[in-house]
Amino acid sequence: MSKEQGCVLKAWEVTMKKTQQAKKRANNIFGTVSVAPQTDDETSTTNENDDESSTGEMYHAEKVLPNGDYYTGQWYDSFPHGHGKYLWTDGCTYIGEWYNGKTMGKGKFGWPSGATYEGEFKSGYMDGTGTYTGPSGDAYRGQWVMNLKHGHGIKSFANGDVYDGEWRRGLQEAQGKYRWRDESFYIGEWKNGSICGKGTFVWSDGSRYDGFWDDGFPSGNGTFKWDDGSFYVGHWSKDPEEMNGTYHPPENEGNLEWDPKDVFNNLSEYTICSGERVPVLPSQKKLSVWNSSKRVEKPRRISVDGRVSVGLDRAFEKMNMWGSESGEGAADIDSNTRRDLDAEIMRLEAEGFIQSLKPSPVPIRLPRAGKKQGETISKGHRNYDLMLNLQLGIRHAVGKQAPVVSLDLKHSAFDPKEKVWTRFPPEGTKYTPPHQSTEFKWKDYCPLVFRSLRKLFKVDPADYMLSLCGNDALRELSSPGKSGMFFYLTNDDRYMIKTMKKSETKVFLRMLAAYYNHVRAFENTLVIKFYGLHCVKLTGTIQKKVRFVIMGNLFCSEYSIHRRFDLKGSSLGRTTDKPESQINSNTILKDLDLNFIFRLQKAWFQEFTRQVDKDCEFLEQERIMDYSLLVGIHFREASVAGELIPSGARTPIGEFEDETAPRLSRADVDQLLSDPTRWASIRLGGNMPARAERTMRRSDSEFQLVGEPTGEYYEVVMIFGIIDILQDYDISKKLEHAYKSIQYDPTSISAVDPRLYSRRFRDFIFKVFTEDD
Repeated sequence: MSKEQGCVLKAWEVTMKKTQQAKKRANNIFGTVSVAPQTDDETSTTNENDDESSTGEMYHAEKVLPNGDYYTGQWYDSFPHGHGKYLWTDGCTYIGEWYNGKTMGKGKFGWPSGATYEGEFKSGYMDGTGTYTGPSGDAYRGQWVMNLKHGHGIKSFANGDVYDGEWRRGLQEAQGKYRWRDESFYIGEWKNGSICGKGTFVWSDGSRYDGFWDDGFPSGNGTFKWDDGSFYVGHWSKDPEEMNGTYHPPENEGNLEWDPKDVFNNLSEYTICSGERVPVLPSQKKLSVWNSSKRVEKPRRISVDGRVSVGLDRAFEKMNMWGSESGEGAADIDSNTRRDLDAEIMRLEAEGFIQSLKPSPVPIRLPRAGKKQGETISKGHRNYDLMLNLQLGIRHAVGKQAPVVSLDLKHSAFDPKEKVWTRFPPEGTKYTPPHQSTEFKWKDYCPLVFRSLRKLFKVDPADYMLSLCGNDALRELSSPGKSGMFFYLTNDDRYMIKTMKKSETKVFLRMLAAYYNHVRAFENTLVIKFYGLHCVKLTGTIQKKVRFVIMGNLFCSEYSIHRRFDLKGSSLGRTTDKPESQINSNTILKDLDLNFIFRLQKAWFQEFTRQVDKDCEFLEQERIMDYSLLVGIHFREASVAGELIPSGARTPIGEFEDETAPRLSRADVDQLLSDPTRWASIRLGGNMPARAERTMRRSDSEFQLVGEPTGEYYEVVMIFGIIDILQDYDISKKLEHAYKSIQYDPTSISAVDPRLYSRRFRDFIFKVFTEDD
């Protein structure tokens, strides 16, 4: 029984003693839990159990529900609880354990197609160890997380193929073995459902390939062996121009006329089965118990997934949930009884018997919408010529580069001396176009590396140039930090250009090889994405050098960002210096301004902790500190007045302030998780659905980093990533640490040793982000 329902129940019981009329109507609410109105001559086992229902004890019930669903099994407090069987009208069935109206524990779910899942459930999801058998013969036996294969499992396909290995969010990942029906098999590494990494393919005729793979084909160094002892060693690629190697024949035999491309042609016949799609997931099946009466007088709000919320009246709806949709059998509470009930609730609250059901006296409001960030750099702007120089240089650098053929780069590509100077006179040259700006020189640092990074990040060169060098002007932002550097945004908000100090450029070039290897190894890294490093040198008397880096804009999203936080895990100076009246949706808030804990779904939370650990280890090894986690929050539900509407533990409530904004109901989340083709819109750190629990700091603790949870939840969409990764622990930071340690608690300041910084950062982030139980 929920707290609200229990409070209303206690007040109602007191009111029943006052009037006979209330007592009769209370029997309609609590005594009659039948699925449909009963006539005088009808007999039902439900009426025999009325007394058991009202006392809150578990009992056996058999119900035919108003929409035609059927349930038989144990019942407690208006919900299936214990062991029971539920039959939906569309033919789906569930037999197993229940907890407060949700499938929880061991059970078996059946589809009308004949498909079955037998195993463990959690909060309505297939979660734990279980076996799914499809109607066409597909079968999976192994671990699940939130309806997805996640962990170790064995998948037998209808065509005879078998996969035995690790899964991640429904796809093959890490180590696994795939055996085709002709007895050929692959054993090795997988990524996102494809053969990728190091592994061995053995054909049924005894031939084998040992080496590296990418997207199901050999890529990189590898060896092909025949059963007669001959072998071919070389570099493999789909591009014939990149292929090179040496054939070693058996003893006393000549050279073999053999084309390595035959391997690619042969492997194209060995496809990985995708398996069956589940038409409807168990967590998408709604119970008739959630139907509410239409007799409630107060106007109701409809949540994003169609469920009803009417504030305090929700308790009455759940009491009434077995009434028919037409309102028959519903409790008819008149105004006098409602008034008596409200008065009794107020008395019980005043005497301390129950906690107040009133909303928080200080509701959270959506911040004012900020204006579009930045000042457009038009003709006459102080940096107009610099913008033209940037665009001319980028267009020249990207346009003349050949496409990347391999992501395996030589060590020389990362040499800081690997740079190209180009002169841009106003009249133009053989290689540069004429322009209206002053003469300048353009430097392109490690061009091959950044060309490979753009390919790795799946950036189309034409789109890249169009965003940065199109007809639309850049927008200049004043620095939100203390560095004094400037930021420029492209008009489509996809890319950000940041001016850099010489020391930052040196740090970046020093760690560029490690950065490249890290982002290549970890596709879901939270570290900011860099696309180019350049320098403009103005000629003439000034001889000014402007170094800048091009990076992705973390907050380029289809969702409007309502709150932004820059989190480091330190407390000294970690609060905004703006008064409340000046804070809007563009304001960057800090650690001590944070008043939420973010709860992620289990699979996402596990992935999040793993990736934060990997990213922090990388930054610690590179002696980097002072980085932060930039977090953007989109609140999904708010009233027309701009107040955020909390969601219940079971049922999201409220309405969207912006009817055109994207919406993610539980069914949407299920669909996203079950359909790999739609994962592009949701990834680690990007467009992630979560719950934000409001926190309150103690009044006697000025620097309490994480407040106390209040149990007040909000449905949110989150965007986050690690930024400012170019500050090493140099002499200036060591002096800053020594100076501030004399005045303040050394653990509260930002400038600390990279090892301590990494540990403190992770400890703080793992308190702010938790698993949603």
